Amino acid sequence: MSISFNSRNLIAVAVVAGLLLLPLYSHLTGNTFVLTLFTRIVIFALAAVSLNLIMGYGGMMSFGHAAYLGIGGYAVGILAAEGFGSGFVQWPVALLVSALFALVIGALSLRTRGVYFIMITLAFAQMAYYVASGLSRYGGDDGLTIYKRSTFGGLINLSNRVQFYYLCLFCLLSGIYLVWRIVNSRFGLVVQGLRSNEQRMQAIGFPATRYRLVCFVIAGTMCGLAGALLANNTDFISPAVMYWTRSGDLMVMVILGGMGSLFGPVVGAIVYLVLEEFLSQVTEYWAMIMGPLLLLIVLFGRGGILGLVGRFSRG
Repeated sequence: MSISFNSRNLIAVAVVAGLLLLPLYSHLTGNTFVLTLFTRIVIFALAAVSLNLIMGYGGMMSFGHAAYLGIGGYAVGILAAEGFGSGFVQWPVALLVSALFALVIGALSLRTRGVYFIMITLAFAQMAYYVASGLSRYGGDDGLTIYKRSTFGGLINLSNRVQFYYLCLFCLLSGIYLVWRIVNSRFGLVVQGLRSNEQRMQAIGFPATRYRLVCFVIAGTMCGLAGALLANNTDFISPAVMYWTRSGDLMVMVILGGMGSLFGPVVGAIVYLVLEEFLSQVTEYWAMIMGPLLLLIVLFGRGGILGLVGRFSRG
């Protein structure tokens, strides 16, 4: 298999190398905050990669994708509160519940198209948000504190910053590899074909809803894994994780980095969250600065940051 070292591939290699070496940089400089920040970035990058699967490759603009972050996180938190601290129990449950929720949402939402699909996914996410807010036994609006991180029988210690970071990075790279395998498989080509010309794909015998639903469930399950990681990272989970604005953040990450590209969501998550962290330390009105910056990138960088870099490299 030949690999062309174009600008996108070089950026991908640089990003992966940087993420792999980040704990070393943190250790040598004594800057533990950068490791904490990039652990969060890697988790949200995984969520953005899962959204890109359905939005960038499948053309399904889901405005409720953050619901799976909350579902995965609450699965871990609730089981921990009930005395089930093993990650071998918590994480499979988080994935299963996320998959089942995605199956229900997808089965109903995929009956519609366009703005109606967006609104139905948003409505289901808001339903999940209000259900979580009503769980008084598990904190309600105030959220749920997780007093002990998931345990894996001594195989890995999630309380160790470096080990937990590399676990999150492993999940991200595995998610990217899974998306790559999917989009280059027969199944993935059908999903992309449905995005381009649904009527033609149906005319030659492909069941559109079935293919889209499977893709939708895979994306929801991946995001549920990100939710399990997020709950362990913050030792806390709250309904705010599922609010519609968080879904909007994920969409911005995908569009900013390059929708429909393999590493675009990762680049988008890094740029978005680093800018958010930096600007929030400069001024409390950081959103007024970030908004126009993101608008300029989207307007003049069609295809996101990776698309913009690709055009510059071609002259």
